[in-house]
Amino acid sequence: MKAANRLEGFRSYMDEKQVELSLVWEPDNQYYLSGFRAITYSRPIVTLISRDSTELIVPGLEEVHAKEKAAVDRMYVYYEQIDKSHKETSYLDHLTKLLKKYPSGSRIGIEMDSLPSSVYIYLKEFGFQLIDIGRKIIEMRTIKDEKEIELLKIAGKLSDYAISESLKHARVGISELEFDSYGDKLLLEIASKQYAEELIGYENWTCSGVTRSEMPHLYSSTRKFEDGDMVVHSRQVWFNGYRAENERTFFVGTPTEKQKDLLKLAIEAQQVGMEIIRPGITAKEVDIAAYKVFKKAGYGEFVNHRIGHGLGLSEHEEPYLRFDNDLVLQEGMVYTIEPGVYVPGLGGYRHSDTVILTKDGSYSITQYPRDIEHLMF
Repeated sequence: MKAANRLEGFRSYMDEKQVELSLVWEPDNQYYLSGFRAITYSRPIVTLISRDSTELIVPGLEEVHAKEKAAVDRMYVYYEQIDKSHKETSYLDHLTKLLKKYPSGSRIGIEMDSLPSSVYIYLKEFGFQLIDIGRKIIEMRTIKDEKEIELLKIAGKLSDYAISESLKHARVGISELEFDSYGDKLLLEIASKQYAEELIGYENWTCSGVTRSEMPHLYSSTRKFEDGDMVVHSRQVWFNGYRAENERTFFVGTPTEKQKDLLKLAIEAQQVGMEIIRPGITAKEVDIAAYKVFKKAGYGEFVNHRIGHGLGLSEHEEPYLRFDNDLVLQEGMVYTIEPGVYVPGLGGYRHSDTVILTKDGSYSITQYPRDIEHLMF
């Protein structure tokens, strides 16, 4: 869906809520509605959407970039150079002028979950009624259109290349960082050869050994793989902003039978989740179904996170697959399926795949083998 169509839908919501102006602050939401994304936001960037125009406030170093990429009607620039000190030097210089067009009592849309408190107070001093529009943008982003799904598929394919290449080099004595680097290198080589001027990025981490694998989110370290290690390797790859997640737990050397049983249990729980997820059921049903696998085997107390999260422009997106979420799933939603079990003294075990919900079910856009036979090195 093009930015113009998204804006049309968003403005209809503004009309419904009698919102005269919306301030979009969160970077992924800005990208979704304007097509512009910066590398860093330490200098504030603000997107303003009214009923008849879209405006963007940017720092001077983003001026050229924004003119090329942002689908907006007007742009305002503030500067931090000495030779431009006679012009606007803060985003507030522009924002104040723009807000003065609206009388006290006007209904102004903001993202309650991401707007800085200082800006919230600043807006209240104008006497505005502040209305949360963040939930609506989340709702819009939840359902992916055909173009977004195509970008996700490419990201998934690239993640498979990367994870496969790293796993070819799994061995005793290699460090987590060196292990990561093999997949990184191939990913960048393939991307450079197959795609022209596309935005491709990645992040990954590897947690090896009993202690590190028990902690689901750790940066890769210089620790070297040892005989009998279980290793959790996680990758996210994004293509033009859209992310796929791909994680595998594998063994280096000779694991114990108990360790193999725990990985098989995590694989079973993931398979249950991937089979049940489809439009028409609730988010909590997916989480509960996978949890029951662990509970039945006596490991329910060692499950410490939900089965999955939404995925798209952000690393983690709402809505989440949690035991207390009554949301009915719909076609076009995108989720990770990643039930995990973390047993003190025995390590952590988790696969993650990215699935897209279709009219009749779902399919995975990450395809590296999940069975234990392919995960022994």
